Amino acid sequence: MTRGSRLPAVGGERDVPAPDPIAAAYLELALRLDQRAPGLVDGYFGPAEIKARIETEQLRPPGRLIADATELATRLESEVADPARRDWLRLQVDALETHARLLAGETYDYVNEVTRLFGATPRARGEDVFAGAVAELDAWLPGTGDVRERLAAWDARWVIQSERVAAVGEWLVGALRGRAAPVFGLPAGESLRLSLVTGQPWSGYNWYDGGLRSRIDLNVDLPIRGPDLVATLAHETYAGHHLEHAWREAELVERLGQLEASAMLINTPECLISEGLAEVGRRLILDPAAEADLLVELTERADLPAAGDPAAAREMADRAVAIGPLRAALRAVDVDAALMLHVGARAREEVGAWLERVALLSPERAARKLEFISHPLWRTYAFVYAEGAELLSGWLAAVPEGDRPERFRRLLVEPVSLPTILRESTSAVDPSGDA
Repeated sequence: MTRGSRLPAVGGERDVPAPDPIAAAYLELALRLDQRAPGLVDGYFGPAEIKARIETEQLRPPGRLIADATELATRLESEVADPARRDWLRLQVDALETHARLLAGETYDYVNEVTRLFGATPRARGEDVFAGAVAELDAWLPGTGDVRERLAAWDARWVIQSERVAAVGEWLVGALRGRAAPVFGLPAGESLRLSLVTGQPWSGYNWYDGGLRSRIDLNVDLPIRGPDLVATLAHETYAGHHLEHAWREAELVERLGQLEASAMLINTPECLISEGLAEVGRRLILDPAAEADLLVELTERADLPAAGDPAAAREMADRAVAIGPLRAALRAVDVDAALMLHVGARAREEVGAWLERVALLSPERAARKLEFISHPLWRTYAFVYAEGAELLSGWLAAVPEGDRPERFRRLLVEPVSLPTILRESTSAVDPSGDA
């Protein structure tokens, strides 16, 4: 994930252009809201003088912030000529108005709150969907007998020893960068660094500092498994959040002067696109064969049980690639669990037991999911991964396979918003296009 509860310092030595009045008003509104609801602004690399001024001024009351959001929404129609930029800003400002209303004491039921913040409505998958994924998983797992026990044994074969995680992670980031560069290009001077952390409700995190630089935190509270490490680091780096933020800084902020993109905001519509982008980006730089090759090399670098046995490593890698989409389907339990907790008013213990039963999670991993969907900042965020991935998968499938990398690249360099995604997802391609 890329969102968080601390506001990084203004990043880099790169020149930041002066914002136009609309962008300045948007940044001011976001920073003022963050003063009252810390964590709303996840990253900021805009003009330092705006941030410094907001930090020293007197806190604005929620009612004034509601009025500021309403006024800004009205101004968009007459002051922003570009329809794509206007649509993106309109949805973001609507969400900021909702944040201001929540600060003013207004309350919404969970589904309505999520819909107002993200512009999309959470949707439960239902146990039948997860049961289908488990049935397919059962067919792919080695051996016979209880699927939960076989899954645990399979996962154990992929656990990377803690002392090797950092080195394997650094190698993997470089490999992903090498795969992404010829497909999407890289802004000159982009860079990132990887750190291992503990005590967080997430598995990985991108802190974007500006200046085309990211800090990637990898949570090692729970054992790190090889296929999961590939998915997590691709999500956070290439072709995920780091590539997204670096290109948006280079293109939207520096080249086009759309400085609203210099603030990354939690619990707003941009998160749905951002998390969906990070979920599907890996598919465009790693086809199944390439991902299997990467896992074979990971087996050697991590000294996993199959290391030194090429046939066994290849069999493990090919099986892991087939199992990957099924594990991804099971990760959508976050949405159902959040709805059970916040709409169905089910007890935490009951939801935890449901997660263990339906998604075959260990008690420790079920507890982490519960921590995430219960967290004040993340309780409304839980659905964006599954919904974002499904949304962008349909959008990419609406064009022939060869056109998908260029369509995806638009997410990196344009203010693509939900209405655009929905409108462009309705077009169909010829069946021979493999959409």
